[in-house]
Amino acid sequence: MPPTCGATRLVCIDGPSGSGKSSLARRLAGMLGDPPLVQMDDLYPGWDGLAEAVPLLRDRIVTPLAAGMPARYRRYDWVVGAYAEEHDLGVPPLLLVEGVASGARAVASHTTLLIWVEAPQEERFRRGIERDGESYRPHWERWALQEEAHFAAEATRSRAGLRVDGASSAPHDVETELVLLP
Repeated sequence: MPPTCGATRLVCIDGPSGSGKSSLARRLAGMLGDPPLVQMDDLYPGWDGLAEAVPLLRDRIVTPLAAGMPARYRRYDWVVGAYAEEHDLGVPPLLLVEGVASGARAVASHTTLLIWVEAPQEERFRRGIERDGESYRPHWERWALQEEAHFAAEATRSRAGLRVDGASSAPHDVETELVLLP
């Protein structure tokens, strides 16, 4: 696939929280020689910041790369509640971006491949609470409302070039194989 973001191939892995995007992104990065991987969790300014992260992705990462310039971003520190250190991405030949809203229309024209990962809501919430703890349930519920509105407005799933079942019961090697959705 030719570059679509300046000299960079931009691969975005999107879908609802807890669907398996991060796991897929790490596996994909390992298979592709460990290109830079930006996690949208590092861009959201807290639990109510989904919409605010899209302009940050576009302005700090995608627009500079499309212009042939180095990209950089500041990581949001969820504990402190403020942006922390800056990360320099340079101008990589391949950049993976994973997380809710990584496939937003604001960056679509520069995206080489948009991958959508989904799983049933019950499974996604189970994974999230297992990872974060029961005290985070109210945050997860607030976040889910933002996701729902975002995906409805963006039609992300229908624009994806690849749709992955993040909770498939079909026999497959989870380390090397994907189960695609229709």
